[in-house]
Amino acid sequence: MTAQLHGEHSPEREAPAPAPPRSARTLAEAGDLLRALAAPVRIAIVLQLREHDRCVHELVEALGVAQPLISQHLRVLKSAGVVHGERHGREVVYRLVDEHLAHIVVDAVTHVEEKL
Repeated sequence: MTAQLHGEHSPEREAPAPAPPRSARTLAEAGDLLRALAAPVRIAIVLQLREHDRCVHELVEALGVAQPLISQHLRVLKSAGVVHGERHGREVVYRLVDEHLAHIVVDAVTHVEEKL
C-alpha cells in the first residue's frame, strides 16, 4: 500500500503543523454565527449596515423587502450578536457590532463574484 493510504506524507513533503485547537464552545458559537449570516436577506442587511447605520424603513427601501421580513431578519442578527439597535425617538437605528462580521460577508460575496 502507498504511504498516502496509511496517513503518511510523501518523502518530498513535510507534514504541516496542526491548527491551534479551539474549544467545543468556540466552534459551536462560530457555527451559530455563520448560520445567522446564512440567508440572502441577512447578507444584504449586513452589506447595507457596513456602509452606514440604518433604520428599518431605510433597509426596506434599499432592499425592496417588506418591513415585517426585515424586522424578522434583524431579530435573528441581533440575537446572534451581529447587529445592535439603538432607539432614536420613534426609530431604532441598527449598526454592525464590529467590522469582523462585515469582512466575513464581504469576503464571501467577493469570492462568489470572482467566480461569475
